[in-house]
Amino acid sequence: MLLGANSYAQDKKQSGAAYKKGMQLFAQGKTKEAIKSFDLSIKADSSYEDAWIKRGFMKGMVGDFEGEMSDYNHVIAMYPTHVYAYISRGGAYNRLNEYDKAMIDFNKALEMDPDNQEAYNNRGFTKKALGDKEGACDDWNKSKQKGNAEAKIILKNNYCK
Repeated sequence: MLLGANSYAQDKKQSGAAYKKGMQLFAQGKTKEAIKSFDLSIKADSSYEDAWIKRGFMKGMVGDFEGEMSDYNHVIAMYPTHVYAYISRGGAYNRLNEYDKAMIDFNKALEMDPDNQEAYNNRGFTKKALGDKEGACDDWNKSKQKGNAEAKIILKNNYCK
């Protein structure tokens, strides 16, 4: 029994180290190498949701949108209440101009976390893309009221009241 516990702890340690390396590589602009580190992190611990999300984001950065969506979908299947998986997938849908799907994901994130500034900001961009400037401004104002400094700039740049 102890051997199994040691093996599990070792896998977690390896996964964490590979994740940390992936974040360092990403900070250095080495996206493809970072993806490989996140692959190693996931191989060591397939339940490490942050590794899946970061790898998905980076896959999107290199144009692997199918892989990006697959990673986000995997996290949502494993952890259906993972707010940032919905926000990440919603952002990917925005980049793919699939605004109706993005709206569903941002609404789901806000249903689970009504104070999530990032979800409000992103949903604002979705509403803007769908031609709902008033709704977009409302979301950015909510984000600003919840303390998001970026929202103030977004509001100004989009001529919101």
